[in-house]
Parts: sequence; structure tokens; C-alpha cells
Amino acid sequence: MRQRMALGGAAVLVTTTAIHRVKLRGVREALPGLRHVLVAGGPAEEGPGVHDLGALMAAAAGPAPVAPTRPETPALLHFTSGTTGTPKGVVHVHEAVVAHHATARSALDLHPGDVFWCTADPGWVTGTSYGIVAPLVHGVTSVVDEGEFDADRWYAVLAEERVSVWYTAPTAVRMLMRAAGAAPRPPLPDLRFVASVGEALDAEAVRWGVDALGLPIHDNWWQTETGAIMIANLAALPIRPGSMGLPLPGVDATVLALGDDGRPLVRDGAVVEAPAGVEGELALRRGWPSMFRAYLGQEDRYRACFTDGWYRSGDLVSRDEDGHFWFVGRGDDVIKSAGHLIGPFEVESVLMEHPAVAEAGVVGLPDPVAGQAVAAFVVPAAGVAPSDALARDIRGFARARLGAAIAPKTVAFRDRLPHTRSGKTMRRLLRDRALGLPEGDVSTLEAGA
Repeated sequence: MRQRMALGGAAVLVTTTAIHRVKLRGVREALPGLRHVLVAGGPAEEGPGVHDLGALMAAAAGPAPVAPTRPETPALLHFTSGTTGTPKGVVHVHEAVVAHHATARSALDLHPGDVFWCTADPGWVTGTSYGIVAPLVHGVTSVVDEGEFDADRWYAVLAEERVSVWYTAPTAVRMLMRAAGAAPRPPLPDLRFVASVGEALDAEAVRWGVDALGLPIHDNWWQTETGAIMIANLAALPIRPGSMGLPLPGVDATVLALGDDGRPLVRDGAVVEAPAGVEGELALRRGWPSMFRAYLGQEDRYRACFTDGWYRSGDLVSRDEDGHFWFVGRGDDVIKSAGHLIGPFEVESVLMEHPAVAEAGVVGLPDPVAGQAVAAFVVPAAGVAPSDALARDIRGFARARLGAAIAPKTVAFRDRLPHTRSGKTMRRLLRDRALGLPEGDVSTLEAGA
């Protein structure tokens, strides 16, 4: 919170009594620009600039005038999840609501009368764009739940609130898979569409949705920078398990061919697009309504994201003959081993198919011969005890599916993997911890991870 307020130049903070009491003591001294703290429920302690929001609202004279805005007026400042370093402040404008409305209809299949539950925390872009803005502009009932994850309670919310469209994260899906069989689950006759975002969804999770929920889980892809869903498995089309899906209407997406230096290949002044089946960098033709307009205070970094009119996402993907996109990994996470470029998601997806594996994180560790060796960190399934024999079995399973060059050389067990509060696996933290290196910026790390 302190980091976001400092980077964003926050002048006013709206908070609750509990957060004010537990998290904000001693913070204001480090934030000289913070002039007012408005506390819902009353302040935990008095102080200069600390106000009871309820009392101020009760004393207000009436509706305040609405300030005029234009499509290009800045509206939202989101921070990235920090999986590869310090979070960046991403500026979005009022025009972004056009994309929120359109993509909630096309990618999440929202209809009048739906009961919609987006499980993302509103402190992140998904929780704002699709937990707040999209259901409001569509006029659908929105479920809001502030509790921590609990499989039994989540099933109860789905059943009791008669949720019809559910938008969640792969991490939550894997936790539900891990808890499978713990207790009888209530039927969910109202649930008709399930979607997931945050990280790529492995094929095993898609199939689990069919078995456990009676519905496939529709993966989609976007970023804090894109502001809205760009690529998705649509309700009207069959799902290809493991695929990100197809670009949404109005989205021009491609795969840029990369040179040995990792930069896009340019010929005759234009970037080169990779052919079907060849890995490259996912890029979007700039100009969609929710495209970010700046990295706050980092103009050079913002400009570096664009080449020849394309926004370069930093994600490595491939595209099949039918135009479906397949996630390989973040450019920073790709493992270079003995001449092979290995996407961690490909290895993690195979490991997840092993019945003893609930979750997996894969990184490259230094190797004197191969350059990097593939290392897997595995959370065992419920009731499964880690052992050397199980590690050997998992390695053999992966080797049979992937081949010796791509399968992990080592398998280590963990009680949990480090995730950001938005649900993304922090692979750099797995790597740094394994090597005994400083952990760097962990401001977005979930509690206890």
C-alpha cells in the first residue's frame, strides 16, 4: 500500500477501521503527499488529516457537480503484479470502459439477468475491470466476497447466490482441484459459464471443470497494460484445452519472429511475423480502447513496448493453423537449456497431469554443461506424502511425455508455491530461493508465501 501510494502520488486515502488500525500506523510519515485519510467505520485513532468518512457524508450538503471528462482523460492507475520485478504504474483512460463493456459480452458471455462472480481482488486490474466496471455497465447482479479462499465456502457461494457466470483464476482452480473429494459438493444448476485468467490454464484444469462442474473452463489472456481481455476461448466455439483462444473482435494480434538477441526481426522497415507453429512474441496492433497510455513516470520504458505500431507483450506464444494462440511463457521465464528454448508452462502442464501433483512451478537453474537445467517445484495432491520415489516417478512421467531434453532434471516438493496477490506464480522467487539469492521486491507477494 505504501509503495502504491508513493509511486502514484496519492493525496487522499479511503480505508477501513481495521486497515487503519493494523496497517497504516507509521505509514503516513513516509508519505508527505498524503493529505487526508477517510476512514469508513470511524478512525482507529485521531490524527491530523484523519477523518470519519461516515460523519463527513452525513454532513455533506448534497450532490457535488460531476467534473467533465473526455475519452482520453486518465481514469485508472493500476499496478502490475511484479512477477518479474518492481510493479509498474499503468495509466488507463475513460475510453477503456468501451472495451470493458464489449469484452464482458464477447469473452464472458454476460447477459441481462446474470448473477456474476469475479473472484479477483479489486486491488488488481481484473478485480477493477471485471469485478466492478463490467458488471455495472452491463447492469447485472454482482457477487462480492471479501473472505479468503475456502473450497467449501466457495462452492456454497456459487450455489446459494445462484451464480450463472463465474470468472476466477488458475490458482483458485488448482486449489479446488486439490480439495476435490474432501466433501460432497452442492449442485450448481444455475452455473452456465466459467472463465479463468491470471496465468495460462493447463488442459488438465479444463477437463477437471467438465468433470467437477459440468462445464469446461474458458481460458483467456490479457494484461494490466491491455486493460481488457484480448484473446479468449469463446462460449460459441469448442475449447481447445490448453489454448489461450482466439483474438476478440477488433483485436489484431500476431506472433513476432525473434532473432537470437530476443528482439523482433525487422526486414525492410517492418517486423516479421512468425509462421504457424513457430514460437515468438505475442503482439497487438495498437489502438484498442483500453490500451494503456503510459507507465507512470517511465516514458522511455513505455515507448520501448512498441515496435512498428505493435505493442509487444513480453509473452512468448505460438499460433496454430486455425489461429488459436498457445502460451509458452514470459520472455523472462523461458529456460535456455543445451540449445533448447523451454517454456515453463509446457512442463508445468504435463506435471499437473500426474495424479500426485496439485501444482507445479518450473524454472531454469544454472548448469555448467547445459547453461540452465529445468527444475520443478511441486505441491503434492491432498493425502500424498513427498518422497524420493515419488520424485523419480514424476521425473519419469515427464520424461515419457516431453523427452529428456525438456523434462525436469530435479523435482523438489513444497507445501505451497509463492504467488502474487493476484494469483500469479512468482517463478523468479522460486529461482532466487533455490539459489540463495536476495528475493528483491516482494511487495505484491501473498501473505505467508
